Amino acid sequence: MTLSITVLGSSGSYASVDNPCTGYLVQSEQASVLLDAGPGTLGPLQQAIDLRELDAIVLTHCHPDHWLELPVIRNVFSYFVDRSPVAVYGTAETKTMYDAIVIGGADDAMAWATVDATSSLTIGDQAWSFALADHPVETLAPTVVSGGKRFVFTSDSGPGWKFDSTAGPIDLALMDASHLSDYENLDIPHMSARQAGERARAAEVKRLVITHLVPGSEAAAHRAEAEAAYGGPVDVALSGDTFTL
Repeated sequence: MTLSITVLGSSGSYASVDNPCTGYLVQSEQASVLLDAGPGTLGPLQQAIDLRELDAIVLTHCHPDHWLELPVIRNVFSYFVDRSPVAVYGTAETKTMYDAIVIGGADDAMAWATVDATSSLTIGDQAWSFALADHPVETLAPTVVSGGKRFVFTSDSGPGWKFDSTAGPIDLALMDASHLSDYENLDIPHMSARQAGERARAAEVKRLVITHLVPGSEAAAHRAEAEAAYGGPVDVALSGDTFTL
């Protein structure tokens, strides 16, 4: 295994009946990182990994569908699983909201560090960097490099998103494609499937996976629209999927 991404949940804005909100497990030879912790992701996380082996948590922004499982994860490490504090990296806004929920005494379960678009992290054999997404709040779009493979997650992002053309080949892009092109004129702060496909094609992304579909969306329609713009096969992220590079 060089680098793998397991989908714990991918539902946009709220959970569907069989798919939690956003959360991905990013694994390499020397590190296991939870990327976003949307409501409902703790169960699938425990199916994928022993919680004692979790090295870090990275949160892309403060919208609740991307991080509100964190206080529950904190309960696990505070009262039930004896281990060293978990490194948590997130935006300043996310930390403020977390502090408002977790009140009373020191938080010995989580070792917080604030990150922004200028930050870079080394977590085991994973190199993390960030760019700003096109979203109403500070939202970080991470790039992860490990074993010569490069993975990019747009997080929640509108059509102002562009890949960094100087960053190097992108082996896998996980892209927000919340709606179809019929809604592009409504100024929704998320990309359509068509817009995601266009941007992935322009950046010569080797493999495209679209995500954050709102419950009730027709996945086949999103896939078809993204494939037409991308010019190749596209996957739709579903809970339980694993993409290995």
